[in-house]
Amino acid sequence: MDQEKARKLLADAEVVHDADAVHAALEVVARKIRTQLADKNPLVLCVMSGGVIFCGQLLPKLDFPLDFDYLHATRYGPETQGGKISWRMAPWTPVKGRTVLVVDDILDEGVTLAAVKDSLIRLGAAEVLLAVFADKLNGKQKPIHADFIGLTVPDRFVFGYGMDVDNAWRNLPAIYAMKDDA
Repeated sequence: MDQEKARKLLADAEVVHDADAVHAALEVVARKIRTQLADKNPLVLCVMSGGVIFCGQLLPKLDFPLDFDYLHATRYGPETQGGKISWRMAPWTPVKGRTVLVVDDILDEGVTLAAVKDSLIRLGAAEVLLAVFADKLNGKQKPIHADFIGLTVPDRFVFGYGMDVDNAWRNLPAIYAMKDDA
């Protein structure tokens, strides 16, 4: 997306959660994860690319031993609606017998995260927990639910705080909704 189009899209967008709300939600999620996982030496897996902002800000708040790796599975690419799952990178760290915390930006329809969790269980993970920063209130029956949720977002195309629109605006400290949802 060219710079002019990206700036217009942001100017026309609606703030769903401002930076203060995002920061407060991050603190709450970190506290809940510390309470539940501090004694488990979990493997934290960041789902690329959307989970990188949330995960990068979450990790320093987890003051206990953990291992870190990443995976890359997506249904979106440049589209605003999900399609077939594309596995781009599996984690390098063995998951067998481990408590695994998967960290992602958004739980939309849940198809991608359900596939990720199923795959980790097939690989022998003892427990797979999901942390998402945003849970979309889309009214659909999701095949999976997150164990840790930062904020809920409306059933609109949202971006910011790791979520992109045509590869733009992942870097925003707040969450926005596009003006014209199709």
